[in-house]
Amino acid sequence: MRLPRTDRGRLALVLVLAAAVTVFTATVPLLRDWFDLRVYYGTVDSWIHHGGRIYDYRVPGTTYGFTYPPFAAVVMLPMALVGLHVAIAVALLLNLAALAFALRVLAGQDLRRYGWYGCALAVCGLALFEPLRDTFSFGQVNILLLALVLLDCRLLATGRERWAGVGIGLAAAIKLTPAAFIGLLLVAGRRRAAAVATAVAAVATALAALVAPDASRFYWTHAMWDTTRVGRLDYVSNQSLQGVLARLDVSSRAVWAVVVLLVLGVWVARTRRAVGAGDWTAAFALTGLTACLVSPITWVHHLVWLLPSFAVLVRAGYRWTAGALYAVLCTSVVWLWFDDASGVDGFLGGNTYAWITLGLLLWLPVAHPGADGSTLPRVTSDTAPAPTPAAPTIAKASGQPALPSGSTAATTGCVTGPGLGLARKASSDPTGSTRPAAPNPQSSSSPASS
Repeated sequence: MRLPRTDRGRLALVLVLAAAVTVFTATVPLLRDWFDLRVYYGTVDSWIHHGGRIYDYRVPGTTYGFTYPPFAAVVMLPMALVGLHVAIAVALLLNLAALAFALRVLAGQDLRRYGWYGCALAVCGLALFEPLRDTFSFGQVNILLLALVLLDCRLLATGRERWAGVGIGLAAAIKLTPAAFIGLLLVAGRRRAAAVATAVAAVATALAALVAPDASRFYWTHAMWDTTRVGRLDYVSNQSLQGVLARLDVSSRAVWAVVVLLVLGVWVARTRRAVGAGDWTAAFALTGLTACLVSPITWVHHLVWLLPSFAVLVRAGYRWTAGALYAVLCTSVVWLWFDDASGVDGFLGGNTYAWITLGLLLWLPVAHPGADGSTLPRVTSDTAPAPTPAAPTIAKASGQPALPSGSTAATTGCVTGPGLGLARKASSDPTGSTRPAAPNPQSSSSPASS
C-alpha cells in the first residue's frame, strides 16, 4: 500500500485513522475514572485538611490507598489547593507535555522530517497503546517518570553530562522502579552521574522525612515490603516475572530470585555492549525492559517503559517487527484470561506482554547509528585512559632506508543517537494496584471498587 504524497491525501488518511481510533476506544472499555489520581488526591486531601496519615487513607468503598514513597506525596501537595476536577485537568496537561518531550527525545528527527503529518500519525498510534491509554485514564505518573529518565538519556547522548542523573534521581524518589537506571549509570561507568542521581534521590527522601517523619518511617520499615498493599501478584495485569510465576502457582522466593539474577545477567551483558558503542537509547530501553521484568509487580500501565524499545527497533530498520509487537500491545489481549489463566493457553496468552518484554530484552538490536546520521560522543569512563607509548624506532638495515618512528593513537567515533525510527461510559474499575478481583474489566462498566 502506497502512502499518500499530497497534503489532501495525507489529511484524508489522518481523518480515517482518527475515526478508527475513536471507534476502537468507544468499543473497548478503557476509562478508569481517574482511579489512581483519586487515590493521590484523596491521600493529600486527608493528610492536609483532615489530619489523616498518608498510608492510612483508602478510596471509599475499596481497600486501595497510597503506595508510593513519601516524597511522591510531598510532590503532590499542590493538589490540596485545588478541586478534583482541576487536578484531573492539570494531570492531563502534564502527561501530554511529558509525552511530547519523550517523543522529541525518541523520534524528534523523524517527526520534524514529516511535520504535522508525522505528528498526527504518531498521536493516532499512541492513542491505541494500552499502557498509555491506562496511564492517562487512571491519572497515573508513568509518563512523567519516563520523561524525567529520558531527560538524562538526552544529556548523556549529547555530551552535556553536568546535570545528568538529576532526572533519574527525582524519578527514583517518586517511585522505586526508576532506581534501576542508577544501575545503568554504574554499568556504563558514569560514576559521577550515578552519584548525582543517588544524591538527588537521597536529598528528596530526606526532605520527605522532614515533612512527614511518621509516614517515612512507616513506608521504609513496613509498607515498602508489603506487596499486598498494591494488589495480588497473580492478577493478570501483573506482567512481571513474579506475576508469571504466581499464575503458575510458584510461590518460592528462591525460584524468583534465580530468574531475576539470570535476567540481570543478560541486561548487564547487553547494556555494556550498548554503552560501549555509545548507543544510549538502546541502553535506556534495555534498562526499562529489565525494570519491568524484575519488579515484583508490573501492571499493564507500567509498560510505557517499552516505548524506547520500539524507537530502537524502528531506528534499526525493523519496522514490521516493531509494528507487529506494538499492535499486540494495543489489543488488551491479556484480559481474555482475566478469570482463569491456567492451562497452556493461559500460560502463553495471559502472559503475552511479559513474553514481549522478555523477547525485546534478549533480541533488541543495539549499537545502530541514529536515523539522521548524526554523530554523538562515544561512551567513555570518567577517567581518561593512559596515553599509548610511542612505537620504538626500527633499526636501519643494510641497504635499506630507516623507517620513521611513529606512535599509535586511540580514536573514538561511534555513531548513534536518539531516533525512532470517545470512550464508553467511564468506569471506576481499577486495574493493577487499584483493581480488586471483581467483574471482568473489559466487559463491565459497573463500579468494581465495591
